[in-house]
Amino acid sequence: MNYILFDGTVRNALLPFTFTRPVAEIRIGILTIREKWEKYLGYTTTTLTEEYLSEKYPMVEMEDNIMINASFLPNEVLVEMVKNLERNQAIFKEDEVIAFYTNDAQEEVDFDTYDIQYFDDEYISVQNTWDIFAKNDVAIREDFDLLTEGRISQIIPKSVNVISSENIFIEEGAKMEFVTLNASTGPIYIGRNAEIMEGSVIRGPFALCEEAQVKLATKIYGATTIGPHCRVGGEVNNSVMFGYSNKGHDGFLGNAVLGEWCNIGADSNNSNLKNNYEEVRLWSYETEGFAKTGLQFCGLMMGDHSKCGINTMFNTGTVVGVSANIFGSGFPRNFVPSFSWGGSSGFTTYLTKKAFEVAKVVMSRRHVEFTEQDARILEHVFEETKKWRKE
Repeated sequence: MNYILFDGTVRNALLPFTFTRPVAEIRIGILTIREKWEKYLGYTTTTLTEEYLSEKYPMVEMEDNIMINASFLPNEVLVEMVKNLERNQAIFKEDEVIAFYTNDAQEEVDFDTYDIQYFDDEYISVQNTWDIFAKNDVAIREDFDLLTEGRISQIIPKSVNVISSENIFIEEGAKMEFVTLNASTGPIYIGRNAEIMEGSVIRGPFALCEEAQVKLATKIYGATTIGPHCRVGGEVNNSVMFGYSNKGHDGFLGNAVLGEWCNIGADSNNSNLKNNYEEVRLWSYETEGFAKTGLQFCGLMMGDHSKCGINTMFNTGTVVGVSANIFGSGFPRNFVPSFSWGGSSGFTTYLTKKAFEVAKVVMSRRHVEFTEQDARILEHVFEETKKWRKE
């Protein structure tokens, strides 16, 4: 069967992260949503997404296809229902479609003609940006079980101070000495060729993905995910870094999500709790205003390729777009549009020519090419986000 993951109705609610990727490429838990579905299904998947992203994330359509809403994370019950779908059948959760069968002869999909099955079991869905960290605890636990079932962990080095070793899984090539791992509060997963440097203290649930690195004497609380090829240091709490991003020095990051190719300068901090303990409001690209999150703790949302200088201070509930460059003293405003250059004293436009020069250098340091395809995506984002920048 051919499986296609589509963005669904939540794509705009997941900006700025979906400016540069389909919903399926969001990392929550240990794996991306796509990796979860492929692991459960035993098949590769393709993507139906925004037109400007489709060159990088193409859709492969065959005679018969099952379309899956990528905002829903798979579990055994849901996957079994998806696998058993037949022609003219669909799965719904209340009014939201989760999956449906289609074929290339269909000119349009009319669910009024479909046999509708309703999914009423427990599930995780990503509806808002803050869900990525708020639901990361349960997502790590589910991915840990999925990835480690029937497998044997590498041996924990003798110098490691460990609590609840049965909840720790170490992949081949991972390195650590003289660190503390406390998995009594949740599982700890250490990916292939990852490294935890001496003096670090980590409390689960925690995921350190392939080739990622925890710097000397880092303090990490669950539920935190450090994506592939990331570097992390200082103090981190309940945060997700997608991949290839750096927070390599002291400073606090809490209840936060960083996309790819971000860099947090030394001694930078984000607030994750308002002084009056009120509910945090977060910038919404859908309403172009600040939306209620229902959360008391909510920190920083930073899109791909954005960076901040040393000693940057982020207010509670700050949203930073794609390819922003923030520096200087004081608190920048809590919505920084994409391709902004500046800080608390004001912003100018960060021109794509300069932004691309930086991206090429940054990516080449990790032996990744900044392609013309990448440039076209960012050019589109630059044009799409003009209205929020003060030219």
